[in-house]
Amino acid sequence: MVFGRSSGRRPVEPVTLKILVAGGFGVGKTTLVGAVSEIQPLRTEEALSEAGRPVDDTAGVETKTTTTVAMDFGRITLREDLVLYLFGTPGQDRFWFLWDELAQGALGAVVLADTRRLEDSFAAVDYFERRGISFTVAVNCFEGARRFAPESVRAALDLDPQVPLLLCDARDRESVKEVLVAVVEHALATVTGTREPADA
Repeated sequence: MVFGRSSGRRPVEPVTLKILVAGGFGVGKTTLVGAVSEIQPLRTEEALSEAGRPVDDTAGVETKTTTTVAMDFGRITLREDLVLYLFGTPGQDRFWFLWDELAQGALGAVVLADTRRLEDSFAAVDYFERRGISFTVAVNCFEGARRFAPESVRAALDLDPQVPLLLCDARDRESVKEVLVAVVEHALATVTGTREPADA
């Protein structure tokens, strides 16, 4: 049997990076992970119950019927030599004990924000700031939600100038990829000490 000549290229061993996807309840974390994952995403969703209604604030997301109780998991290959493992965090306060476990070994994070419930993003922003984990804020532009200029959202969240802030559609693969590229670039720049103030 005759085989074709080898191209001479050695197989590329990709670098794998862990990225968290965080934010408030119902902000679109599960949707974001599912939009870009090249594998069947792992989801730990359970139906919202009557018992949980006094605890889970569904104002603004009244049509939501399920919630993540542990994590979402997905994978995307950004380049031949770069693979991201995405871990979506649960949004409710009562599941925050899982965040410390999920954050171990993470290069950076996406804080997904909803301008209808922007106050729900404060806890995630504070979490990553206090732990020194690089993060990028992505405003999920829901249909029918009022649009705000990025600088207005930045001011409302009291973000440091170097924290990137982008507008995105968590349902759209290309939009989410842009967010993930921004997260990786910002996190690597922070690690190497070459970060610059982010554009609003």
